[in-house]
Parts: sequence; C-alpha cells; structure tokens
Amino acid sequence: MKFNEIQSRNQLADFLGIQRKTLTYVLFEARVESFYSSFDIPKKDGTLRNIYAPSGALKIIQRKLTNALYEYQTLLRKENGIKANISHAFEKNKSIVSNARIHKNKRFIFCVDLNNFFNSFHFGRVFGYFLSNRYFNLPKEVAVTIAQIACYKGILPQGAPSSPIITNLICQALDIHVLKIAKKYKLDYTRYADDLTFSTNNKDFLDKKDEFFEALKKEIEKSGFSINEEKTRLIYRDSRQMVTGLVVNQKINIPRDFYRATRAMLHTLYTTGEFKVDGENGTIAQLEGRLSFIDQIEFYCNKHDISGAKHNYRSLSGKETDYRNFLFYKYFVANKQMLLITEGKTDVLYIKAALKSLYKEYPKLITKDSNGKFRYHLSFFSRSRHWSYFFGMGLDGADAMKSLYNYFVGKNGLDNLCNYFLKYKTEFSPHPTIMLFDNEKNTKRPLNKFIGYTELCELKKEQLEKENYVLLEPNCKLNLVSVPLPLGKSECELEDLFSEETLNIEIGGRKFSRKDENPQKYYNKDIFSKYIFQNYEKIDFTGFKPLLNILNMLNESNG
Repeated sequence: MKFNEIQSRNQLADFLGIQRKTLTYVLFEARVESFYSSFDIPKKDGTLRNIYAPSGALKIIQRKLTNALYEYQTLLRKENGIKANISHAFEKNKSIVSNARIHKNKRFIFCVDLNNFFNSFHFGRVFGYFLSNRYFNLPKEVAVTIAQIACYKGILPQGAPSSPIITNLICQALDIHVLKIAKKYKLDYTRYADDLTFSTNNKDFLDKKDEFFEALKKEIEKSGFSINEEKTRLIYRDSRQMVTGLVVNQKINIPRDFYRATRAMLHTLYTTGEFKVDGENGTIAQLEGRLSFIDQIEFYCNKHDISGAKHNYRSLSGKETDYRNFLFYKYFVANKQMLLITEGKTDVLYIKAALKSLYKEYPKLITKDSNGKFRYHLSFFSRSRHWSYFFGMGLDGADAMKSLYNYFVGKNGLDNLCNYFLKYKTEFSPHPTIMLFDNEKNTKRPLNKFIGYTELCELKKEQLEKENYVLLEPNCKLNLVSVPLPLGKSECELEDLFSEETLNIEIGGRKFSRKDENPQKYYNKDIFSKYIFQNYEKIDFTGFKPLLNILNMLNESNG
C-alpha cells in the first residue's frame, strides 16, 4: 500500500505500525496537548523562538509519520523525475552549505525572508494539503487525523519531528512557481526554510530588480505567505555576501568575527574553566556546536579542494586544530567521570552488562534509581569520524589507542596536547583515562606491542604484571589497565571471562564464533555482545569481577 491509498484512520495506524487503540488514546483521550513541553531559544536578532517539543507516544507517532512521508516523497520524486534542488532545509544530504554553494562567487545576491513562516502552517492548511494535493487526495478522516497528529495549538510546532517534512511538502508548489519567476530573470534560486536566496552574474539584473521583486511578492502572497521587507536585501560582489550565515564571495567560509569570538571562548575556557556567550555563562555543548559548525565548512572545503593537498591528522588547518584540541580537552582534560577506552565496541556492551548485573556490588561504578533506570559513574569512549580524522584513530582495535597515546606524550612527530594545556595552566580533571587491552603480554599482540611502544621501565612492567594496571603519565592522569588473567590461562580476551555455559549459548540454532565463520552455522561477536547486553540478568558475570574491582579501585582513588 502507498501512502495515498490509505482510506481510514485505522488504516493510517496500521500503515504507520501503530496500535489503533494507541492512536485513539493520544488523539481523543489524553489529547495531543498533554504530550508537549515548551522552551525558548534565542534568535540571531535577539528575539526568542518558541520550541514545542512532543514526548511519549505522540513523539513516536510523529516520527513514524515523518518516516512514511519521507519514503513517499522519495518515491514521488523517483516516479516523476523530480530533482530536489531547491529546498535545502530539513532535506537528507542537504544543509546550509549546499544551500550557500549555489550562490558562490556571484555578481549579485538577493535575499528574501518570509514573515512568521512556521505559524503560516495552520491546521486548516495542513488538512487541506493532504485532502486536495494531487499526490495525496486522502479521505477527509485521514487528512484530519494527520493534521491532529502534526499540529499543536492550531499550527505546526517548531520542535515536532513531523513539522519539517510537512512544511517542505506544502512549499513544493511555492518553490515551483518561484523558480519560474527566477528563471525568467536569469536567477539561481534556493530556499532554506523561510530564507529565499536568488543570485546572478547578469549585470542587467539591477535594471529589472524592482520588476522581479513585485512578481515575487505577488506569488508569495498568493501562496499564503508574506515578505519581511526589512530583511530583504541586495548584496553586491564588492561587499561581504552572506547566505544562511556563510560567506560566499569566492568560496564558502565562516564569518571572521564568528571564528574569532569562538577562539576567544576557547582561550578563556582553557585558562579559567568557563566562558561567556552573549554575556551569559556558556556550556561545553554550546562551544562544541560552534566548533562543529566551523568544522562542517572546513570539511566541505577539503572535500572540494582541487589543489591535490592531503587532508588528515598530520595536515590540519588552524580551525581543525582548534577543534582537535577542544575534543582532547573535553574528553581527557576536563572529563567529569573516569573514561574507559576499549579495543572494540563489543567490549563496551560486555562491561555495561556486567555492571548492570552486579550493580549492588559496585555502587561507585553504577547505581539504579527508584524507577529502575541505571546510571553509570564512568564514561565509555566512542570512536567516530572526528577521532579518525583528527587523531588518526581507527574505528576499532588496539592500534587506535596507540595513536591516541601519541598525543599525551608528543610521540611520533605529533603535538603533545598535555603540554599544550599545561601552558594555559589548565586545571586537569582528577578522573583517569583507562585504556583497556586484552591480556596478551606473552605474544606480539597489541598489549605487548603497546608496552614496548610506551617504553615502560622495569618497575612499571613489574607493576603491570603484579597488579594488572599501571600509571603511564602521572601528570596527565592517563592509566593503562589490562584484563586480569583467568585461572589457568596465560592470556585472554574479554570473551574468556564468560563461563563455558554462556559461550555455548545457541541463537537461532547457531553457535558463537569469535571469527567471521560460516554465518549459517555461527554468529559473531556483534550478535553475541548484543545478546549479552539484552539478557544481562540471565548471564553469569563472576569472571568479570577482577576487572571491575580494578576499575572500582581506580575510580575511588582518583574520583
């Protein structure tokens, strides 16, 4: 069944994979208003934007509606040969960067802002769209139900997951009509939510600017919107041309004042432990958001660099170096909890499951609240594209930890980031960073190679052998911990801490294999770790106690 073939509210519930009684409860018993909470966020002009965020069952329903509409939109575009090259907000694989790129290096840029854009999508408009649009033509009951799901206080709320896709669907007609006008005047056109941008290298545009604007204004008003004429502006090539917050004169770039302000925030944070944003105390999340925004543009520029230059952790730009240093600060210098780095992602699930099973014995590592929700008192390091690019860390394996270690000591020609922050007289967190290896000291495996790489003295080697942990860099609070050896084994990996009964568990008639063997007969570590995590109450984690005891001791002594 396609979306436009839905004939009733019950069919809509079935199509979205929602229980009919749940949809009825949300719409007619609990009422959608009861699922919303509100808060304000500041806009660029100093005013506040009202955000209404749904929760619970309504949020789940809205997400399923959103996914179904995205799938149907993709199908329509494919069947009708529609190119999605106008709208850049709330679109997959599009952003402010893709929007700004269209208008790069142009003679003239003409920007138009729509008044009260989101408030323009009222209940009647949403209902009418799904009722009458030729790609939907849904029965009245279905159109009303969609509007009920999506609207709050009579409009599409900013904060609801279903609002973006519905606004873009309704605006498709506007985009088509505006594009026709733009082509008539030899203009490129894109829209990012309520920001309409036009650009051209045609020097005759100045003579026709007023004529174009009147035609545009008429079409926009005909479509149920209005123009904020105070924000309408024509930007010439010899001035700073900005499109959705980015400079586009010659290449896509960040405004200098934004970057300078961000660097000043970093300097203040490193020297005092706090900083201001618009006169208010800033948060780490806010600063990371600014740096992520800057990095998004750097990533785009690197991707489209035709100079042939290499872009990796050994050739970072100044802006990328700022972000790298911030990540090191956040995770290793100012960490609020003990941080655990493992060789693989499956190890994290094993340890989390063991802690949940044994939580009463390790209250310093994990607690359980009155609602039955667990809270870990240590953090688990998660690798990502950023760690691979900025630090040369792979997404898995022990070599990634060696790459990271280089930045703690400045080895292999890389920056010593601990010394970098010592120069700022930054206060280091007392919480340690734990590197957890499989216990393989007697072979040329990762742990043995790492011990040799760090050039441990004999005294520290003895400590590692005797106590199964060693302090590598006292000034940097970095600790190395190896897995305790099970009785009777010279070396092991985390899977060896499980009982034979657990290792012999069959799933779907298949047995566990640590190697990628025949998937018809065996399941791998990924499936095993997820099973362990989901069924932690049934698993014997006695073999994990020596490891957890060490983590508990390190957390207590450094917390």
